Amino acid sequence: MYTILIVDDSPMIVDVFVTMLERGGYRPITAFSGGECLETLKSTTPDLVLLDIMMEPMDGWETLEKIKTNPETRNIPVLMLTAKPLTPEEANQYGVYIEDYILKPTTHHQLYEAIEHVLARRHSIAADIERAREAGVDHRIIDEYERLSKSVDINKRLLKILETTYSIKDTRAGMGENIMRAIKSMATSIKLQEERLNQIRSQFSDVFEAR
Repeated sequence: MYTILIVDDSPMIVDVFVTMLERGGYRPITAFSGGECLETLKSTTPDLVLLDIMMEPMDGWETLEKIKTNPETRNIPVLMLTAKPLTPEEANQYGVYIEDYILKPTTHHQLYEAIEHVLARRHSIAADIERAREAGVDHRIIDEYERLSKSVDINKRLLKILETTYSIKDTRAGMGENIMRAIKSMATSIKLQEERLNQIRSQFSDVFEAR
């Protein structure tokens, strides 16, 4: 049974997610602030954290940075929860840290799918890395593969959210054009990362076949 830490400063929202997770066969634990989340992680290592963004005094982004810059907790996957639309700036700044981004309100199906996707991706990447290490692949290539495998998948999901959020054409100059430019730049970056990832996968295949 997977343990999921829910972090939200609204007790009502926490109760909703506790019920949803229990119904899905998960073991939920709770924290009602960023500070309480960090304290909980000192003694407990959940399989995943559901972290609300709009909290006070420490918001979810600040809490996320503290989790991911601490060697003891940085490997814990974090899904961001919010009712606020994702911005291109947030996607660029925090995409390296997060596993997914879930808009509230969410359905049972959407929540379970997001959680299982994250856990399955982690297991898949770990299995690929173990096989590559056993085959003697250079550790720098393995490290790059690990980073790109997660990055490409997450950024594709974030890009899809951004494209859906800002799909309505803004005919005014300024902010609308800036957002579209940022989304286009992100798409280009993902394409380049994916090309490199495919090169590494091809290298892995060559090594595996040669054994």
